Amino acid sequence: MTDATSPLETPVDDLSYEEARDQLVGIVARLEAGSATLEESLGLWERGEALAARCQTLLDGARDRIAAARGVDEDDADAGIVGVAATDDED
Repeated sequence: MTDATSPLETPVDDLSYEEARDQLVGIVARLEAGSATLEESLGLWERGEALAARCQTLLDGARDRIAAARGVDEDDADAGIVGVAATDDED
């Protein structure tokens, strides 16, 4: 028996990072092509937003796991990422 669920019907929270990223890339390509109706485009946009949020959540979790494994607190871990300044909460 095959699973009849379309990839775009799979709940976002059930997707791995790679699956979510691949779907997001496909959605961006479809939106850029401009061939979808307005209603389809809105649905794709909403799915894309959910996929982007899922990817960010998974990336944040991976960063936290790496920081924990290295014994680094969150502010120090963020400071090591290009474009992220360490925060100074001791004002």
